[in-house]
Amino acid sequence: MDRLSNTVRPYAWGSTTAIPELLGTAPTGEPQAEMWMGAHPGAPSGTDRGAGEQALSDLIDAAPEAELGAAAVSKFGPRLPFLLKLLAAGSPLSVQVHPNLAQAKEGYEDEESRGVPIDAPHRNYKDANHKPELICALTPFDGLCGFRATAEAAELLARLDVDSLKPYVDLLHASPEEAALREVLTAVLTADPAEMAATVAEATAAAERIGGEYTPYVSIARHYPGDPGVIAAMLLNYVQLQPGEALFLGAGVPHAYLNGLGVEIMANSDNVLRCGLTPKHVDVPELLRVVRFEATEPGILRPEASASGEEVFDTPIDEFRLSRYDLAPGAEPRDLTAATPQILLCTAGTPRANDLALTPGGSVFVPAGEQAQLAGDGTVFRATVVV
Repeated sequence: MDRLSNTVRPYAWGSTTAIPELLGTAPTGEPQAEMWMGAHPGAPSGTDRGAGEQALSDLIDAAPEAELGAAAVSKFGPRLPFLLKLLAAGSPLSVQVHPNLAQAKEGYEDEESRGVPIDAPHRNYKDANHKPELICALTPFDGLCGFRATAEAAELLARLDVDSLKPYVDLLHASPEEAALREVLTAVLTADPAEMAATVAEATAAAERIGGEYTPYVSIARHYPGDPGVIAAMLLNYVQLQPGEALFLGAGVPHAYLNGLGVEIMANSDNVLRCGLTPKHVDVPELLRVVRFEATEPGILRPEASASGEEVFDTPIDEFRLSRYDLAPGAEPRDLTAATPQILLCTAGTPRANDLALTPGGSVFVPAGEQAQLAGDGTVFRATVVV
């Protein structure tokens, strides 16, 4: 079992206080958006096995079956298939979607064949993998997830009484669901920038006057004035998670995180297609190829408890499995030994993983087959895979 040292990413949308408060450290005044735990090449965790700190990715590369187990290597290849994060949103992230596995492979091969540099700002596909993800709230957490029903979206836009939005309202009422959502999102993203900026400004002023359910969109517009993503956001379900609740985000589902602290886990991929609330590249044709144009319920997840005390967030993919243990003082230790790799993350209390004391924000990597026990008092998230 290896104690991990982890990198905090200072993305501009990050909270300046949420991660420091969890870790018990002083804020720096700079945004601290994500703390990464895993072997992603962008910021692999480090650990010291007696010869100085090494990157977890290097240890796995040197002996993948010993670290990950034969079954995980056979199913996912010689790499840790998930990335675990603490995510702290102080302002809205971009509205985005992720491709499915076939789309990711096709897009990656296409850009490779055309010689698009991997670090080019207009590159869509950094790898050939999909990126399903799960976010579990540690604090009240606000987000957008999936398209609203078209009638509901039409009503939300219509009540703003903005002339330039009325064609979208008519489309949402007149067309079949998939066609309506596709046509409206396409129109929003391809509109003349100056005209769309004026529409967003007028819609924001109206939303501010009305208040109530429009309040989140006023906040979004203050962070991204004139951005077409403000209108795109109104097409999506607004979701408020309470601590312990989670969202699973599959391929093609447009979403954005707005505010709050959570534990996020995802397949080990960087593939993101953006559709607003960002200064970064927006590839509208590719985005429209990937988005699933269907109204969906957000589907808030609550963990399912087992006799062992493990509370599992059920998801339909195998690259990751996230669960939680709430440990009480004096309880019997929980045996977590498994034939798969694991990362354990403490979010409250002072539990112990084997002989290692954990505090909030502390994490350990457990190689496949290595004995692992949890004891003490606190909350620990467990990330592993399904083989």
